[in-house]
Amino acid sequence: MREPAFWWREPGLASRLLAPLAALYGTVAARRMRRPGRRARAKVICIGNLTVGGAGKTPTAIAAAQALRDIGATPAFLTRGYGGRLAGPVMVAPTHSAAQVGDEPLLLARVAPTIVAGNRVAGAAAAADAGADTIVMDDGFQNPSLDKDLSIVVIDGRRGIGNGRVVPAGPLRAPLAAQLPRAHALIVIGEPGPSARAFIESARHGDAPLLTGRLAPDAAAVAALQGTRVLAFAGIADAEKFFATLREAGIAVAATQRFADHHPFSAAEAAGLIAKAEQSRLTLVTTEKDQARMVGDPALAALAARAKTLPVTLALDKAGGLRDLLEGLFF
Repeated sequence: MREPAFWWREPGLASRLLAPLAALYGTVAARRMRRPGRRARAKVICIGNLTVGGAGKTPTAIAAAQALRDIGATPAFLTRGYGGRLAGPVMVAPTHSAAQVGDEPLLLARVAPTIVAGNRVAGAAAAADAGADTIVMDDGFQNPSLDKDLSIVVIDGRRGIGNGRVVPAGPLRAPLAAQLPRAHALIVIGEPGPSARAFIESARHGDAPLLTGRLAPDAAAVAALQGTRVLAFAGIADAEKFFATLREAGIAVAATQRFADHHPFSAAEAAGLIAKAEQSRLTLVTTEKDQARMVGDPALAALAARAKTLPVTLALDKAGGLRDLLEGLFF
């Protein structure tokens, strides 16, 4: 499912017509967020966002786990495993596929032990049993089941909070008044657009520290794509952000193809992408998440072999800013 385009524009007729439903949804979501949570046998750090869709949570979660290791902690990831069929709790293994555990857990498991669990309390217990002293939740900011020691909210700079309305009138998962008091820190990723600038100005008056940064593409991957014309395809929440990253890196994007978030590619779609690339003599390039959904599927083996990826990492403008936040939990 793709997000409605009007979510990311100034409020208009569609958002006004949906306002009564948004008010009901927002009331329920705010009430749910006030429920008391359970304490885990490890510290819990949540990497979340205010809106539906991608904002850079997974790269931020990976950066948090790496910083935790630098200060001597033993982290594990906890994620719902969106798009996977296993309810868990299950420890992600190299033999798992995206169809089983989702695409994001496969990326997280490259960095630290990763637990997929629909029930986050049970998942936290499994992470502690596996030896983790710190749990990094990829998403779950609005889920009250676990107490959080530190909640870091990620905002996409280009899209910000959209029209500032609650689902279904806009992209907010709950009213800002219910969400912001629970955020211990904010990270804006990417050059802020109008919506993000207004949000940043408002957030600066609050108590939560605000960091800024960007998703930096892997230098080796960029070098390998220089001098080629590419067909970029992506099934992520904000495919345009991926396409823009390629262009900003100096890569010639000759064609793009966008799919829905977490889209499971079919054999016909894979063949179509390969044929289009061959016909126009283009290099196929996609995201790591998209490639993760291809691995292990024989029908997608040819596409997985042909498509190059552009890995990205979180680069904060304030060096050590994330580590400073995390050290406060231990020292």
